[in-house]
Amino acid sequence: MRSDRLGESLLPKRYALPIFASDPLSSVAYATQEILIVLTLAGTAFLYLAPWLAVGVVLLLVTVVLSYRQVVRAYPSGGGDYEVAMKNHGQFAALVVASALLVDYVLTVAVSVSAGTDNIISAFPSLNEHRVAIAIGLVALLAAANLRGVRESGKAFAVPTYLFISGIAVMIVTGLIRWFFTDDGLVAETARYTVEAEPAYQQLGGLALLFFALRAFASGCTALTGVEAIANGVPAFRPPKSKNAATTLALMGGIAATMFAGVTALALLSDVKYVEHPCDLEGFANCETEPQRTVIAQIAAAAFGGDGSAGFYFIQAATALVLILAANTAFNGFPLLGSVLAQDRFLPRQLHTRGDKLVFSNGILLLAGFAGLLIVAFDADVTRLIQLYIIGVFTSFTIGQWGMVRHWNREMRLEDDPAARRRMRRSQIINTVGGSLTTVVLVIIVITKFTHGAYLVIVSMPILFLLMKSINRHYSHVADQLVPDADARMLPSKVHAVVLVSKVHKPTLRALAFARATRPDALTALTVNVDESDTRQLQADWERYDIPVPLTVVESPYREITRPIVDFVKGIRRDSPRELVVVFVPQYVVGHWWENVLHNQSALRLRARLQFQPGVMITTVPWQLESSLGREDGEANGRGPVPGDLRRGLTEPTDATPYG
Repeated sequence: MRSDRLGESLLPKRYALPIFASDPLSSVAYATQEILIVLTLAGTAFLYLAPWLAVGVVLLLVTVVLSYRQVVRAYPSGGGDYEVAMKNHGQFAALVVASALLVDYVLTVAVSVSAGTDNIISAFPSLNEHRVAIAIGLVALLAAANLRGVRESGKAFAVPTYLFISGIAVMIVTGLIRWFFTDDGLVAETARYTVEAEPAYQQLGGLALLFFALRAFASGCTALTGVEAIANGVPAFRPPKSKNAATTLALMGGIAATMFAGVTALALLSDVKYVEHPCDLEGFANCETEPQRTVIAQIAAAAFGGDGSAGFYFIQAATALVLILAANTAFNGFPLLGSVLAQDRFLPRQLHTRGDKLVFSNGILLLAGFAGLLIVAFDADVTRLIQLYIIGVFTSFTIGQWGMVRHWNREMRLEDDPAARRRMRRSQIINTVGGSLTTVVLVIIVITKFTHGAYLVIVSMPILFLLMKSINRHYSHVADQLVPDADARMLPSKVHAVVLVSKVHKPTLRALAFARATRPDALTALTVNVDESDTRQLQADWERYDIPVPLTVVESPYREITRPIVDFVKGIRRDSPRELVVVFVPQYVVGHWWENVLHNQSALRLRARLQFQPGVMITTVPWQLESSLGREDGEANGRGPVPGDLRRGLTEPTDATPYG
């Protein structure tokens, strides 16, 4: 896609919702499940806490959504919490936010894809042994879809997201009808099981009970992951960007809160049991070999009349799809954030460049690679991965919301209109409440999840922080070195051309001709005496062809080529420091990869050594062999490369050379 077609890839709200909101929408598939996992550590005695914890999660979700509506209006450029932190707290806080979000985006992909794999296995238990392979394949599929472009991925992902929303809505209504109006009620398949409490949780009271409830609440807060993606993706919306992003945020918050509350209610009404270790379920005969069905799967079976019903398979298919596609939130947020960081010189510049389809291809590939590593390291186990989750996102929530409070303070000092000041004050109050709540939740999450694996995230964030600081320091140092000065405009006192010679043939003669055409002050044809007989033959041919340039022979008693040439060039520079040395290297251009193997690779070592010598330029003089001809179309059809192929990635650089 041409660069001037970027505007055509902007998203209307109907596509922006599934692209940016699929993560928080899909989290209802495991947020309730994570609350139950913690509560059932103590058996069923504390399941009465679940409704209150769910209410807390819903209130927190609504508050965060309202807070981010202020962010997208104030900072529509797409930096999100990173931009808010940079402009209101400074570089340190901004890099903390960036490191937190980068880690969280990687975990979003790993957790969402693993949860989707769980739902596939719930429908087809025989696939359990292929869990990791399925998850890795799904990450690769998502990366490929996103590399096709934003609009293409939006169209592909819109249908499953809307099917999931409608399917969950139908399941909630059907389940409530079954509960209120049928004789057999709503009964989950695990309702008949009892839960064996772990010894450490059999007697809870006082602070221990509070800590236990807070840990369950922290697990339920996974429902808030991905809320910030819309703030980071405002530039991808159609105009008016801020208004459309704020509307999409409101829709996402309302739908996610409703679905989460409905799923939690059905889980409690149907008496779903879900534990960390299936063998804790007394009566589950196949706990060692049979995977435990997810909470969504159990509710769907209870609501639609069994695990063989069409409704059950529809919910499982839609849930698996939307969980897999929820990773798309990260596939949009991570590259956009990476692009902003690269523009600010905190990440490599390659992450700022758009690919052929006007997407940040390098960011997509980097995200897919790290997510794949996590999936392999944790065996695509959602329960293990979820412990690492949401620390990053709540870190960015907290810093971003307090940054917005400072933003409104600054804006109100510059505003005299009473109506505008009232709007700013209202926004500031919303952000203050949001910042206060997210700060409390962040402390809860760090305390309750630290020993369960969260320490890995807490360790990795400072590492990323230091890495970004180092990259920025490097770019700044390089920029300082490249500032033009008087020496940069000064012409060299002389130009000494050195043409490397191995034989008297067409490539050598062309290199000599090009060197002479540059009219250097001195011209040396240089060869290295590796084999005495070959050198004598070369000297004889040189005289026979009457070449008007003296041939200089340097000795190499140890049969080296690179070191004698480098020493010769150093000698020129030592004798005349202001003299520029231009080394002409004849090189074959071949059309097949295997031809590179058949030619000498000495030019690679030679160029690698010469490029570190000050005052030395290396000029490659290509000679196209027959296999390289006819490559004008730039296709890898065996007809050889053409200029620009390497830049476009259509061929690999060749080090084959007629020299040596």
